[in-house]
Amino acid sequence: MSTHYTSDAVARQPVEVRRGANGWYTDTQEDLLALERPVAMVYNGISHAVMMASPADLEDFALGFSLSEGILANADECYDFDIHEAPQGLTVHLTIASQRMAELKQRRRSLTGRTGCGLCGTEALEQAIRPIPSVVAPSLSDAAIQRSLQELTAHQPLQSATGASHGAAWCDAQGHIQRLREDVGRHNALDKLIGALAREALPLGEGFALVTSRASYEMVHKCASAGIGALVAVSAATALAVEQAQTAGLLLAGFARPGRHLIYHRPTSVAMAHG
Repeated sequence: MSTHYTSDAVARQPVEVRRGANGWYTDTQEDLLALERPVAMVYNGISHAVMMASPADLEDFALGFSLSEGILANADECYDFDIHEAPQGLTVHLTIASQRMAELKQRRRSLTGRTGCGLCGTEALEQAIRPIPSVVAPSLSDAAIQRSLQELTAHQPLQSATGASHGAAWCDAQGHIQRLREDVGRHNALDKLIGALAREALPLGEGFALVTSRASYEMVHKCASAGIGALVAVSAATALAVEQAQTAGLLLAGFARPGRHLIYHRPTSVAMAHG
């Protein structure tokens, strides 16, 4: 099992905590805390976006963000990564195809991302909901969804250590987790997963994504942009997420917990497998 869990994503430090037990009292203990650091994306020398993120798997993050935001159409259009660390944060320098850079300059906007923020920097209402590409949804069994949930905790070392991160997993048709990325931000975790899948050129036709968050518009859009045809979330879906899943032909499930889950949208051409 490859976790890509590194010490860069956590800090061990003394913290003062208050515990409740028939009244309040204070003690100081050493704890593992999830790190959030500013991460700047710089394309061909031009800074485009700054997000708060866990400082691990940054090449996956940069590529996944570039693909899900439509800056790149495929991984081959990114020629190089260079990561610089400074006291203020980290900078990922990407060298991308000149045509993509020209398009980026035309629509470049200033983005200041926060944990859980997906639309910061959008300048007009018509930019908020972008066209979503069509995908091919796979057949997906109840058993596969439940199996992925059973495996989830074992693949989330950062969450186990700190209790403060989201996970995004790629699962095969049987529900076995093949890849998982973690981050303090749910969008970031999914971008990291998308980047990892793109860098390895893994086939996406038969599996599904599992996220430890709600299924929002952005999560559905990111999956569709990456060619992922099915998304399972441990929390609920929003109304717009369901609408977008219907438009894209994406299979969408939510409230996925041991022993139960809801199917919000299943394309009529796709039957639920039984096994």
